Amino acid sequence: MMTESDDTGHPIDQTPLPQPGSGQPKAGERRRARILAMQGLYQRHFSKSPIADIEAEFMVDNDMSNVDSAYFRDLLRGVHREQADLDRTLEPFLDRPLQEVDPVELAIVRLGAYELKHRIDVPYKVVINEGIEMAKRFGGTEGHKFVNSILDKLSRRVRLAETRPR
Repeated sequence: MMTESDDTGHPIDQTPLPQPGSGQPKAGERRRARILAMQGLYQRHFSKSPIADIEAEFMVDNDMSNVDSAYFRDLLRGVHREQADLDRTLEPFLDRPLQEVDPVELAIVRLGAYELKHRIDVPYKVVINEGIEMAKRFGGTEGHKFVNSILDKLSRRVRLAETRPR
């Protein structure tokens, strides 16, 4: 069996390089991406800074070595870009006006709504669970119940095939 060699006669490693997006992201890296995106959206709620500035700040100020940074960028940019549409999607499920929703919980349900609508690679149960966990960690005392209720109802509308009883 012959192996190829480079100009110096050293064998060339012919192991295929991993293709972008071919490996499964680690759950912890995605979780950290969600948390940072939620924090960025929360910051945007109060600062009104351009989303590109918030993204750059988070990329510099946080250790991104264990974060799915592409997922972070997609969530942060996507929720910001589609905020008005996401809010219209969420409003029928809210028990109060959008302006009265706690900013942390609002960031979480917007993030969850974006994932449910656009990241079908993420199971709806994961989206809901991640939202609940963020609300328990960062939201008010009963915030996780609110987040669970909203994302559960929304998932039945936007992920009908996945949530339908079998």
